[in-house]
Amino acid sequence: MPQDPSPPLTPAVLSALRTGTHTLHVALEQRLPFFSATLDRAHYTRLLSAYFGFYQPLEDALLHSAFIPEGFDLQARLKTQALVQDLQALGDDPGALPRCHTLPALHSEACVLGVLYVLEGATLGGNILRKQIAQHLGLDTHSGGSFLYVYGEDTGRRWKTFMAFLGSVQLDEHAQREAVHAACSTFSCFEQWLECQEVLI
Repeated sequence: MPQDPSPPLTPAVLSALRTGTHTLHVALEQRLPFFSATLDRAHYTRLLSAYFGFYQPLEDALLHSAFIPEGFDLQARLKTQALVQDLQALGDDPGALPRCHTLPALHSEACVLGVLYVLEGATLGGNILRKQIAQHLGLDTHSGGSFLYVYGEDTGRRWKTFMAFLGSVQLDEHAQREAVHAACSTFSCFEQWLECQEVLI
């Protein structure tokens, strides 16, 4: 009698990233004010402004990195323009906002993948947050919610595509540790920046 096929194995790097970033991920998630009853339009605008101040320099660094993995379409994954659109819709001027200067290092392909893992994971989670913002503040993709729904209905598919790409890159144990360190650094740098901008709970 034929046996049921075994589920596909999780790539070692993905397991390492999930395990290595779990504590930092949960800690930051608990401090984000998206589900706070006191979140109003002004606080949300300040929150997006802080997001812009981190994403813009980090994505700029990625664009100038020599370590983007071959075959990865970085341009299709950038989020800064969506933040610009939202801030302008909310009456803020992105050009006048402060930028974060403490960013994760991008000195290898593994580091880049670790950073991208965090950014793409945040985009996946944004799909839940945008529903909360729509209900609580009445904002949609045209009035300040495009960043949280930047991939639209393709969000789930694009996460799976990224996971497949991540699993296809050959990383030895040292490179996997580099990826995890970069991912953890991304969470830490982001939380410290948001703390500095006084937008966390």
